[in-house]
Amino acid sequence: MTDHQERPLAILGGTFDPVHLGHLRVAWEAAELLGADVHLVPANVPPHRPQPVASAEQRVAILRAALQGQDRLVLDQRELRRQGPSYSVDTLIELRNEVGPSRAVVLLVGADAFSGLPSWHRWRDLFDLAHIGVLSRAGHAITESPELAAQTRGRRNRGLSAVLKTAAGAVIDIQVSALEISATHIRDELAAGRQPRYLVPSSLLADPLLLAPYC
Repeated sequence: MTDHQERPLAILGGTFDPVHLGHLRVAWEAAELLGADVHLVPANVPPHRPQPVASAEQRVAILRAALQGQDRLVLDQRELRRQGPSYSVDTLIELRNEVGPSRAVVLLVGADAFSGLPSWHRWRDLFDLAHIGVLSRAGHAITESPELAAQTRGRRNRGLSAVLKTAAGAVIDIQVSALEISATHIRDELAAGRQPRYLVPSSLLADPLLLAPYC
């Protein structure tokens, strides 16, 4: 099997503090659209948000429970093993060294995160390492600063099958379900003694210890 015949590999980063159905649904929809395996990559030291409430070990346990019963979404602990800020460029360099120069790799980011891409560490290098998959919901506009627009010019509107025969460099707009679920709201619910049923996978509710860090 050649690299071009392999499934694309997509990654979705975040604190996953805790992981919820919004995370999992957009990852699944991206996997289906791209024909990709999707790695969920919990951050060790997130550079753009506060440190997670739950420890790395607790978030790994939560993700493992949430991902039971399927093999398309995969837990990837590489950022938890790395010291210092969890920069996406470092993760993509490591991943690219593992999969080789030809396999399609897609960095999945939400529309808001994409709009803020110029604030990311070595952000222009991301396009040399992966395609950027922008997860957008109906009614949510994607805004691009002049700096970002200059970098993305000409990277859209190629056929998806053609894009995925290349390793990196395109911007792929991915429409996903508008599940307005917030990890902050889930933590608030748990802190107030309420159960976040239908916001998180039922497997997390089956074991009270999994969500105990937020209670």
